[in-house]
Amino acid sequence: MKFVLATHNPNKIREMGAILGQFGVEVVSPKELGITVDVEETGSTFAENAMLKAKAICELAKLPAIADDSGLCVDALNGGPGGYSARYGGPGLDDTGRWQLLLKNMEGKEDRACRFVCAIACVLADGETVTVRGECEGELLHENHGAGGFGYDPLFYVPECTFGELAPEVKNRISHRARALGRLRDVLKDKI
Repeated sequence: MKFVLATHNPNKIREMGAILGQFGVEVVSPKELGITVDVEETGSTFAENAMLKAKAICELAKLPAIADDSGLCVDALNGGPGGYSARYGGPGLDDTGRWQLLLKNMEGKEDRACRFVCAIACVLADGETVTVRGECEGELLHENHGAGGFGYDPLFYVPECTFGELAPEVKNRISHRARALGRLRDVLKDKI
């Protein structure tokens, strides 16, 4: 079955495509279909934002769509940056600027517990919708380790190393996104 991934983020397209490919799912990006619209994330939860994107792209592509909304939730910041992870600090910051701001906001805080959270929304051709969630617990380091991954990966420590130090195939087995996509596969196993 072919799905369009409702994202323009090349890192997410690569990562989600690799994970879904393990399940025998073929994916295309909106760009490959000539779709350039950016869906505004006006929801108040990861799941709401994922569903907004999945519905909009499904309607435009006339294909089943899968979207994710994910972020880093830090206990000492009351779950922040959370749903604002990709926009943390405003539009002028890139990934490096966002994690540097996060470290600045964590100065003096001893509690480093955090988790990556991913909500996946899927809209099928018949209009059926599915939403699943995956989480990966970790610890926020005081400095960047590793050049792999993207976003906050170099700060997110799981036993033995950061997501930024993990080989992509290992991250794609244990990450919040892999867990959510595995749940989606289980829900849709009779449909794909």
